[in-house]
Amino acid sequence: MILPIYIYGQPVLRKQAEDIPEDFPGLKDLIKNMFETLTASDGVGLAAPQIGQAIRVVVIDLDVLAEDFPEYKDFRKAYINSHIVELDDKSKKETLEEGCLSLPGIHENVTRPTRIRVQYLDEDMKEHDEWVEGYLARVMQHEFDHLEGTMFIDRLSPLRKQLVHGKLKSLLQGRYRCSYRTKPIRK
Repeated sequence: MILPIYIYGQPVLRKQAEDIPEDFPGLKDLIKNMFETLTASDGVGLAAPQIGQAIRVVVIDLDVLAEDFPEYKDFRKAYINSHIVELDDKSKKETLEEGCLSLPGIHENVTRPTRIRVQYLDEDMKEHDEWVEGYLARVMQHEFDHLEGTMFIDRLSPLRKQLVHGKLKSLLQGRYRCSYRTKPIRK
């Protein structure tokens, strides 16, 4: 089932998400629905707060990038109770343009470390503790930020924040266009 994406201004996007128990009801269906929603909205990552649930579940699908990045062929993973436990301060930082399904029409350059250490459970509830680098590390940082109530616009310089202020105001007023189902803030 394709779920609506919560748009900037929805309170759930600013809440810190909670870890879930291994027997969380309907988890497999939730993950399936998140992947369907992600595919329908042409995204590469989706965090549960973006569909209105303040829980630590993220799905990432990088298969759409396989033509340019063969290492991501068939890459579709769910991350449960995920946390970034370390940023590699010795690795370089990279600035790339980011967008967000919860911020339609806004794209800005964001600087992030290229290597991070993450802990999470996979769909089989198997524990993982690993170093991740490259584009996957960027997507994880973006999506895991959602679990902390942070959005990529929070990582912009004060000047860039001022420059996107009008676009954010339009989102709050429900004035935007996108090709996927959304849940704007209601006044």
